[in-house]
Amino acid sequence: MVDIRVVVVGPKFEGNVGAIARCMANFGVKELYLVNPCEIGDTAIARSKHGDYILKDAVICTSLEEAVDGCFLVVGTSGTVTKGDSNYTRIPVDVRTFASMCRGYHEKIALVFGREDIGLLQTELNRCDVLVTIPADDEYPVMNLSHSVGVVLYEMFQAVRKPEHCKPCNSHEKELMYKFFGDLLEEIDYTEPRREATTVMFRRMMGRSVPTGYEFNTIMGVFGDAAKVIRNLQKSGKKWE
Repeated sequence: MVDIRVVVVGPKFEGNVGAIARCMANFGVKELYLVNPCEIGDTAIARSKHGDYILKDAVICTSLEEAVDGCFLVVGTSGTVTKGDSNYTRIPVDVRTFASMCRGYHEKIALVFGREDIGLLQTELNRCDVLVTIPADDEYPVMNLSHSVGVVLYEMFQAVRKPEHCKPCNSHEKELMYKFFGDLLEEIDYTEPRREATTVMFRRMMGRSVPTGYEFNTIMGVFGDAAKVIRNLQKSGKKWE
């Protein structure tokens, strides 16, 4: 099984939290992080069944950033599929495709689930590297929180039984590439109001594609070389156009 941390933001019903712990036990996932949860009591423990040890070891956090600290890939979940390419912050990958992409990962992945009523906020979605969704009927596409966790973990569990992709990059390579992309935006004097949105779009695009280590290094090299060329042009007094 891929190294997974389940993160649940703002759960309102302890029964759902208990059912999530039970699902995690079914698929061998042990790390549960809860961000500003409801009170966890006897109902949650009863619903967790033989996953009660996961519930008892759950880590309580006050922010999403704290909950995903140390994770290589932050994966948001959404029941809403946005049509059209312009709203890239809400374009998800179906969970089976994503699970297949993750074969061969050796670093920790955070699977982030939102509140029962409103899901994840836009600011929380922006923190995610990629969004995944569970295909469902258009008339009622939003699933129960604990059921969603069960389906996603099932797909991740099944994916490890298939042949692996080429070895993905590691955390250091990924963050270095994002840094080089940011440097490039700065060197070309990319407009400040659009910089954050473009950065989120790039992060989301790379999260969906799950490139190999070789692909990450190649892209990183292009960004680095481009930034150096522009920097040298500026030092020589020439303008970048």
